[in-house]
Amino acid sequence: MTSHYIAIDWGSTNLRAWHYQDGICTDSRQTTAGVTRLNGKTPEAVFDEVTQGWREKITPVLMAGMVGSNAGWKIAPYLPCPARFSDLSQQLTLVLDNVWIIPGLSVNSDGNCNVMRGEETQLLGARTLGPSSLYVMPGTHCKWVHADNETVQDFRTVMTGELHHILLNHSLIGAGLPEQQTSHESFEAGLHRGINDSDLLPRLFEIRAAHVLGELPRSEVSEFLSGLLIGNEVAAMTRQYAPDTQQPVTIVANPSLSQRYIKALELLGYQAKVLDGDNAFQAGIRSIANAVAN
Repeated sequence: MTSHYIAIDWGSTNLRAWHYQDGICTDSRQTTAGVTRLNGKTPEAVFDEVTQGWREKITPVLMAGMVGSNAGWKIAPYLPCPARFSDLSQQLTLVLDNVWIIPGLSVNSDGNCNVMRGEETQLLGARTLGPSSLYVMPGTHCKWVHADNETVQDFRTVMTGELHHILLNHSLIGAGLPEQQTSHESFEAGLHRGINDSDLLPRLFEIRAAHVLGELPRSEVSEFLSGLLIGNEVAAMTRQYAPDTQQPVTIVANPSLSQRYIKALELLGYQAKVLDGDNAFQAGIRSIANAVAN
């Protein structure tokens, strides 16, 4: 087992880095210098800044996320699914001495073209922390991943988070609304509607009409819309993958977002267990660091 390594989660808008010694995180750093926000600096210059003082001796560095995309530092090719979890540590892309990028995953089959970067590392950790046949990774672009203990079989992406943001901020649905408030009642009302009605598109304008006509509080439109979208997503993806109702679905996310998906799954008769996304990422990086050391 390696005792000294650096883990970096380098996305489009943010970069987070952790320094590990003897299995313990001794320091962490964060910057907004994502690969689309380098502000004229090279990726190597940003890398040198964020790891300053951490690489005084030979230290393995493992990076995941959009840093390996065609907009990043160096392209780390996607591994096509089905892909073995062990392949992630065996097909790293070398950038500098002892600095590697973890490959993303892809699906290219009839009716499904998909890619992921960064989530594959969380997925590797989640397999250790909370084994499952179906993983849900909520966020701007939610991933639903079908896997067994050895292999990622298939995955799909649902743009629920991004669609919620666009509709609320850049469409008639959210035009002129006051500051939005948390409402469990409105969220659950939207959730029931989204689960029980597969015709999502006609329902969207009805949200506008509902608050205009006084049927939905104007400060709770965000909550109803969130429920509608998440309910529709969870209903569609559980139909797609038909998980065993006796086995829990593993959700990899922060606690507040996880609760929304737990509620949707429960309404459909499924159990769920939750893993913190950062913990899953670190577990995934650790397993790859150990493989590199060996």
